[in-house]
Amino acid sequence: MELGGAVTAPLLRRRALRLEALTLGWNAVEAIVALTAGVAASSTALIGFGLDSVVEVGAALVVVWQFFGASDDRERSALRLIGASFMLLAAYVVFGSLHDLVTRAEPEVAPAGIVLTALSVIVMPVLARVKHRAAHEMSSKTLLADSAQTKLCGYLSASTLAGLGANALLGWWWADPVAALFLAYVAVSEGRDAWAGRDDCC
Repeated sequence: MELGGAVTAPLLRRRALRLEALTLGWNAVEAIVALTAGVAASSTALIGFGLDSVVEVGAALVVVWQFFGASDDRERSALRLIGASFMLLAAYVVFGSLHDLVTRAEPEVAPAGIVLTALSVIVMPVLARVKHRAAHEMSSKTLLADSAQTKLCGYLSASTLAGLGANALLGWWWADPVAALFLAYVAVSEGRDAWAGRDDCC
């Protein structure tokens, strides 16, 4: 039994690192596509989605960094970095969304963004569940907070897709900034929990 336990810990660590490598690769592509399409279409929701992907990349790097020096102080610093990234994302999205609503800025249709967010609606929840399970198996608050961020990306995918779809199909220009505001609300909640080091932030 002790031998099994000795083997399990390194296997869990390698699995977690593979999950973070997958997160890094997916979100790097996601960020490039979303930011490019978002800027072209003047879509605050899509730009926010792209920035969230950038934050996801940063969070994955923080988790990997923490794994190579897992002390309580290091984990606390990692959680606060993830929490701060949520807050910065929320601040940008709120500012951009309110600006668009006040000025009645109408985003253009973004086919690439619709395809990307539709794919993300499928991929992100699955990845978040796998991370969440691995975090509990490893008793890692950092990985648990990162799984919350991945789940947030799934929420954002759905809300961004809804906003882009409503704008494309119904001409509801306001759906884009409203979808982005939903992201900001969830980001603030998750950021606060990560900063406080709560393990129920998911």
